[in-house]
Amino acid sequence: MLVLDNQDRQLLRLVQADAALSVGDLAERVALSKSACWRRLQKLEEAGVIRQRVTLLDPASVGLGLTVFITLRTNQHNADWAQRFNRIVQDVEGILEVYRLGGQLDYLLKAVVADMPGYDRLYQRLIEADLFDVSASFVMEEIKATTVLPLG
Repeated sequence: MLVLDNQDRQLLRLVQADAALSVGDLAERVALSKSACWRRLQKLEEAGVIRQRVTLLDPASVGLGLTVFITLRTNQHNADWAQRFNRIVQDVEGILEVYRLGGQLDYLLKAVVADMPGYDRLYQRLIEADLFDVSASFVMEEIKATTVLPLG
């Protein structure tokens, strides 16, 4: 694991908030030369600390106004089933996040769809995986959503 110093943490705070900042802007804000700043960013990317640089979209603005949290249970706990399930969730557009859980539930998914018929299409694809139980909760209001990790 890469040991992060204060300048690394400062850089990470800045790029988490705005990945479009130029190397020059970042360098100025953390008191580094452009080349030193660029080298640090490269080091953080190569180490996997920075996984990806993206632009976050407003789902409703692009016609995806319904956010759904889906819990799944299966009685199939073997490698073949897991491989098939993984293929399905990778292929289904709108599924944003998938977590395998410990406890009473096996999986938690976050998805965005246009509407209830859109959710039904997603549901129909999911049940191809031979699931024991599928339950959905529909978001009425988003109170907090961030991708910013606390870096101290």
